[in-house]
Amino acid sequence: MSTTVPAASEQFEIGGRSFTSRLIIGTGKYRSFAEMKQAHRASGAELVTVAVRRVPLDRSSESFLDHLDPALAILPNTAGCYTAEEAIRTARLAREALGTDLLKLEVIGDETTLFPDNEQTLAAARVLVKEGFIVLPYFSDDLIMAKKLLDAGCAAVMPLAAPIGSGLGIQNPANLRIMREQLPDATIIVDAGVGTASDAAIAMELGADAVLMNTAIAEARDSAKMAEAMKLAIAAGRLAYVAGRMPKRLYASASSPSAGVVR
Repeated sequence: MSTTVPAASEQFEIGGRSFTSRLIIGTGKYRSFAEMKQAHRASGAELVTVAVRRVPLDRSSESFLDHLDPALAILPNTAGCYTAEEAIRTARLAREALGTDLLKLEVIGDETTLFPDNEQTLAAARVLVKEGFIVLPYFSDDLIMAKKLLDAGCAAVMPLAAPIGSGLGIQNPANLRIMREQLPDATIIVDAGVGTASDAAIAMELGADAVLMNTAIAEARDSAKMAEAMKLAIAAGRLAYVAGRMPKRLYASASSPSAGVVR
């Protein structure tokens, strides 16, 4: 039986568009279209990312596009691009075919690690913002690059937690915490590296506005159950962040006050 998650006290916004769910899901690596649809339903997500270069946008053959819930907003991504020029061309194709200005911008710099090329990403972002795209760039967890991307007009920034598809979890929590503190008004979406529900909760507790994931759900033994676990973890992590955690202390602090204790 599905667990009910209380609605967040505030909505999550990207480029003026509001979403209730702070979980963004993907479409790759599922063992079947039926499994993908079950996981998407269980996740409660409202936004799904689609790799433009890995799908027939002309619908000439069957793909996951034919099996997406029409209620899901599509976030095209430029996965597989290695230069700014490639990413720009792919973005324009996506807007024409899918009818959306939303874009997850990816420019990869290394085939083995799939780490982003931050300089090429910034160059592409500057062009695409001027063309009216709502750009969400994937980049390394670097505060200075985050500032440059935001200055270029990006609607949000998407720092990695760990290499794409690694499932290693949050490798540099200090960087994400610093980014949140230094960019209090920015929309920060943790992308790549989440492996299980606790990783998602930690990302939200660090102050992320949302988490994007694909492999952690698609490669789970039961993807629908993992999708629901991620939904719950993100809701819990967000609530904990808004509530404000207790301070960490080196020594014990009694739960009951000593004043008034009968001697």
